[in-house]
Amino acid sequence: MYPKGNLQIPASHGELEAILKEPNGEIKGAALVCHPHPLGGGTMHNKVVYRAAAGLNEAGLVALRFNFRGVGGSTGAHDDGVGEQQDVKDALAYLTENYPAEEITFAGFSFGSRFGIEAVLDDARIARFISIGTPVDKYDFSFIKHVRKPVLFVHGDADEFGTVEHLKEVVEQVESPDKQLIVFENCGHFFDEHLNELKSAVRDWTLKRI
Repeated sequence: MYPKGNLQIPASHGELEAILKEPNGEIKGAALVCHPHPLGGGTMHNKVVYRAAAGLNEAGLVALRFNFRGVGGSTGAHDDGVGEQQDVKDALAYLTENYPAEEITFAGFSFGSRFGIEAVLDDARIARFISIGTPVDKYDFSFIKHVRKPVLFVHGDADEFGTVEHLKEVVEQVESPDKQLIVFENCGHFFDEHLNELKSAVRDWTLKRI
């Protein structure tokens, strides 16, 4: 049984269970991290989400991760990515209300990347994006070409939900002048054996841009 989150965020359907962690030392920004598909067992405790949040913490950012509707202690029911976009906006509202002076980095893993980035694509409060395990073979990611802010893609060369070739085609279409793709070798969708490298990649990329 996973530990409960340390706060409940007001949401359109009730509340979202969340975990907020501040960095050691000076706060240099804030980050919102979204988890993979709820129907596949995705939660804010997912190991990839946890490592991404840890990397953002190490870069000096406050990291907020939360459970989508119907997951863990969050109210509501799964909504195939539609209602989940409102969850992202509700979590972002909480983050900006409590850390109003901080730039915000958005990071999403798999399902969290697909629906999280779309939810905040044009939000002025978001300074940069991180897309982890981008499932380009499962979902339409054509919207992501409109990202004009710094964006990092982290992927495994054996990802089961998105080939590197397809992802490269998607990345090439992204309008941002500051875009980067990091591909780990012998690595599947869940980054087994590459979790520390993932954390370091997220930390180092973020540190160069805050």
